[in-house]
Amino acid sequence: MDQADQKKNILITGATGLIGSRIVRNLQLRGHVIKILTRDPARVKNAEAFRWDIDSGQIDRNCLEGVDTIIHLAGAGIADKRWTKKRKEEIIDSRVKSSRLLFKAIEETGAKIETIISASGAGYYGNRGDEVLTEESNNGTGFLAQCCKQWEDAIDEGSKFCKRIIKLRIGIVLTRHGGALVELEKPVNFFAGAALGSGKQWIPWIHLYDMIAIFEKVVEDPSYNGVYNTSSPFPVTNSEFTRAMAKKLFRPVWPLNVSEFVLKSLLGEMSEVVLISDRISAQKLLNAGFQFRYPALNSALTEIYSQ
Repeated sequence: MDQADQKKNILITGATGLIGSRIVRNLQLRGHVIKILTRDPARVKNAEAFRWDIDSGQIDRNCLEGVDTIIHLAGAGIADKRWTKKRKEEIIDSRVKSSRLLFKAIEETGAKIETIISASGAGYYGNRGDEVLTEESNNGTGFLAQCCKQWEDAIDEGSKFCKRIIKLRIGIVLTRHGGALVELEKPVNFFAGAALGSGKQWIPWIHLYDMIAIFEKVVEDPSYNGVYNTSSPFPVTNSEFTRAMAKKLFRPVWPLNVSEFVLKSLLGEMSEVVLISDRISAQKLLNAGFQFRYPALNSALTEIYSQ
């Protein structure tokens, strides 16, 4: 299909984040018209921006004018702060309440939305050991699983007015510009690299470029619908990931792992982020015709550290 025929009018939330800012730029380069919904429109220089305030339930309904596609990325950072009871409520509310506020505005304005694309997380499955997880696998236990389930349920409320709803269960996005990789490489750079916990837990990961390409694909190809595991076809264990990263950084890895006890002492309940094991299958994406540019960790890290 000619790119001109695919031009969409897209409203994006969470557009100033690590993934969102790149999605905006790339979709604009592909000819799509972008609007951004944000708490601070004055900060946005590269697209038309509209204000919303999730806590107070305020939203500029003009943001929906002419929009046919919504990409919903808004949500408080999972690992930005220690998980107190209040912080966990903030993490869930930032996802659930934002979705409901958006949908309320759509219903009140009668906006004709064709497609809703929402981020979710690989944490949906909880801690599953060596089990191979497909999109049909059950929701797990733990805070991350609870958060992702409530997030996805809130997005499903959009089915009242939109037939194509896509939920992307995203793994750890790898880039040198921020996010998990920057944090994971810090101890390695200081010659204190070691696997975390048992080191046997599976890490679902994806190169930023592939993550962006998946968003482009689901925006433009109407055959994509439903839930997709959004991570490399080749997940690795924490131990394998640590060794591969250390090799690229020319640093050693200590033979003794950082114990689960130490991690829980340092991070509290948030240690779940690095201790859960999710061996995620990307077969549904592959069957849909998506081709990963960086399916293997070695090639992904080679590209990242060559910058």
